[in-house]
Amino acid sequence: MKHIIISLVLAIFCLTPLFAQQAKSALQAVHYIKLANTLREVDKSQESISLLLRAMPAVQSKNLYWEAVANELLGLSYNDIKDTATAIRYLELARTQYTKLKYVASGWGVNEIIRNISGKNVYAGIQVSKTAVRVAIFKTKYESDFYEKEIKTTFDIPNSPLLYANASNAITPGRDALRVGLDSISRYNIPSERIFIVFSSDLDDDLGQTPLRQQALYQQLSRVLPNTTLRIDTTLTPAREAELFTIGTLPRKVWPTTSALNLGSTQTMGGYFDREASRRNYTGANKSFHAVTIPIGITTLVSRIEGKRSSNMDAFRREAQRIVKNVADSVLSPYQSNRDLSLQQRSTVGLGGDITQALVAYLYPDKANLAAVPISIEDVERFKRAVLTDYKSLIQPDLRSITNPDLRNRAEKDVTTAQNQLNEKQLITGALWLSALVTAYHSEASPKRFVFVRNAGISWVTGKFLETINYEYESTIAKGAMYTR
Repeated sequence: MKHIIISLVLAIFCLTPLFAQQAKSALQAVHYIKLANTLREVDKSQESISLLLRAMPAVQSKNLYWEAVANELLGLSYNDIKDTATAIRYLELARTQYTKLKYVASGWGVNEIIRNISGKNVYAGIQVSKTAVRVAIFKTKYESDFYEKEIKTTFDIPNSPLLYANASNAITPGRDALRVGLDSISRYNIPSERIFIVFSSDLDDDLGQTPLRQQALYQQLSRVLPNTTLRIDTTLTPAREAELFTIGTLPRKVWPTTSALNLGSTQTMGGYFDREASRRNYTGANKSFHAVTIPIGITTLVSRIEGKRSSNMDAFRREAQRIVKNVADSVLSPYQSNRDLSLQQRSTVGLGGDITQALVAYLYPDKANLAAVPISIEDVERFKRAVLTDYKSLIQPDLRSITNPDLRNRAEKDVTTAQNQLNEKQLITGALWLSALVTAYHSEASPKRFVFVRNAGISWVTGKFLETINYEYESTIAKGAMYTR
């Protein structure tokens, strides 16, 4: 298709004298504007600008709609050539004109482009869990069918276990951690509507057994919030967290063929959408999500393996293989027996979690710049064998073959992150659990393509953000109002 467009443009350039003058009528101006849009598609943005400037006199102050369209395309074309200041000036003109016309959908879309170009389209999430307060501030785009997150900052603040066990006596650590997260977010001038604060599903489930403690914790942490428009969401169930994770991990266009799976510390979660869901909006009951929630994660498995006794590494390896197999046999049988046929029909599985990140960091350090990295069944088995038999060599991969300095720097950071996130016992347990999961999902009758999705650990924030901006868009259109935050 692109070759056809290029041929068309080349043919049009044969008529250069015709387009070298200003448009003499509104109809000719519309022809210029439409051609300018085509030129942008074939990377001729400078030529697009020239043509739009010739079109402008015929519509300026005469046809507000086409003047707005021309200004919008000028803004996009100037952004293509990295002239940000001029791009924003034209886009702001277009936004104002769409507002006058009450074309709120066009105005909302242009506003989002302005925010993105000016670096304001950033969002943030704070998740309060049993053991940590996780803070994430970033933008999102996607490439190769999976999201690529432009991370501004993300970090975990260790939390006292007493935070959820005794809310009245151990509020201070959680409150201080939340304050640190909010202070970090305040530097980015993010609207309250794009800051999401939640109790993680494991914490909420635990506190749900004692509503008074949940209320006490909520009230204490709420006092840290800087304004009344920010709220802490205490309704995040495992199924809801799995849904947000899936929305934030998988772009809508791959929903019909792809499921998501996150191997966390206290639970394993994910799921898939009905095939027709990708053609519907994000809000209300129009999307049908099927959650996979298993209340088992790497930390909980390590606790089961160790029990109340301390054991050496050889004993731990033996016990880990026995217990993980027993757990897998009991909790993964629905997937191994193909009872969930719709899940089996998803040919690709997007994987998240520290253990899959460690696998890629150690086995494929040269892919540190990719947002999505395919993982084969053989990769998982090779990783498991290395963890069990050659741990020290595994966690020190040879990076000398990576000659690109930026890529090597990323690879070194990935390796360091993996070393800090998972100790030997956690790596053993995680590799065994990952192996059990991919075996349960994969079969000769229903082969799977597994893909590690980078930064999937903060995908719930992306999911919440995508839901929010789509709701803003739909509700704005319904009210006929302009949204310009």
